[in-house]
Amino acid sequence: MKVYALVGESGSGKSHRAPWIAKQRNIEYIIDDGLLIKGNTVLCGHSAKKEKTRIASVKTAVFVDDDRAFEVSHALKNCDAKSVLILGTSDGMVKRIAERLGFDGIDEIIHITDIATPEEIQQALMTRRSQGKHVIPVPTMELKKDFSGIYLDPLNILKKTKSGYIESPGEKSVVRPTFSYLGNFTISEHAIYQLMEHVALESPGVAKISRFRVESAPGGITMEIDLVLKYGYKIPELMSKLHKSVVKEIENFTSLNVRNLKLTAKSVIPPS
Repeated sequence: MKVYALVGESGSGKSHRAPWIAKQRNIEYIIDDGLLIKGNTVLCGHSAKKEKTRIASVKTAVFVDDDRAFEVSHALKNCDAKSVLILGTSDGMVKRIAERLGFDGIDEIIHITDIATPEEIQQALMTRRSQGKHVIPVPTMELKKDFSGIYLDPLNILKKTKSGYIESPGEKSVVRPTFSYLGNFTISEHAIYQLMEHVALESPGVAKISRFRVESAPGGITMEIDLVLKYGYKIPELMSKLHKSVVKEIENFTSLNVRNLKLTAKSVIPPS
């Protein structure tokens, strides 16, 4: 397997440029902040941006945990990978990652200064330091279950060429990890209830909500909802559809992960 590395200081634009490097050199896989990525898909791994402290984030990025290192190296072996690009903040870091994953070394190290102008790097650094924004080179939906910070805007960058504008290889996501918060971000329980209530009452088989409970948990929220249903509907089918709708709308509108949703049909109202 051919092993490449892209090196640059934190916030200099590595994750933003990694898909271009991979496309130009026909590199199949990218290892970025603990994740193994192919194209627009996270194959496995644990995002360093999910951690709540910078120290924990660095440990995750260099695969200190043996189980996580084995998971990624085993996946590459099973896929019979021919090439991989490792992202890191120093030559020492990418070499450490390669060692932890059992690689025989790094064939080529590319520095961010080789592919970006000083002005572009400085702009990226200013954005990181002033706004705490991080780029992950996969679509937002790929991160839903593996990220606990704030989702910002998705990116689908257009790059200018001699023949005009062409789309970049794949959507990227802009996030603000927990350890990069600039202040607190909260959503009240009542706001979540109102959103859930709107979705539930849109269902023709639901008469009202009799009880609602929400709790914050690591990486998301858990909800319990008791319902009063209308007579004449198939309850299993109704509850299954409602479960999917509530989870979808809560996650879409709040960017919170719904770790668990428990729906209970408490009673049925007979036809008038």
